[in-house]
Amino acid sequence: MLTIEIKKRRTPKSRSKILRRLETFVRAQFSAFVCGMCDYVIMILLTEFTKIHYTIAIAIACTLGAIMNFSVNKVWTFYSKNSSYKFSLTQQLWRFLFVVISSIGLKMLGTYLLTDYAHIDYKISRLITDIIVSIFYNYMLQRYWVFKDCTK
Repeated sequence: MLTIEIKKRRTPKSRSKILRRLETFVRAQFSAFVCGMCDYVIMILLTEFTKIHYTIAIAIACTLGAIMNFSVNKVWTFYSKNSSYKFSLTQQLWRFLFVVISSIGLKMLGTYLLTDYAHIDYKISRLITDIIVSIFYNYMLQRYWVFKDCTK
């Protein structure tokens, strides 16, 4: 018996959907990087020059970075001309506030554990923690919960 294997081709529509998702992911990571570098520098300045403990400096710096990040994400990263957001600005702010507070807690905890128990410098510990939290926590919640569009 002769069998013919037919490979399923991706349609241009599904390919463009994948590209849009990839573009959104790249934008989110770029936004997180820029805002993260600002709050990273603030953390170092607070720790080194004002002698605030690095965990407290993280909380202060991340709060300032989060304000920048919300603005950038709302108007650039997750914005779509073809769709509006599912949630109002007030709902987005409350959801974002939850994400930010929990994210700051994760960053403080991760940095503390790596610094005090793995004996890694707090600057390096913060970078490691930021990368993990940014990709696996912040992006997912912001994309699919805070800035969700009406079509999803």
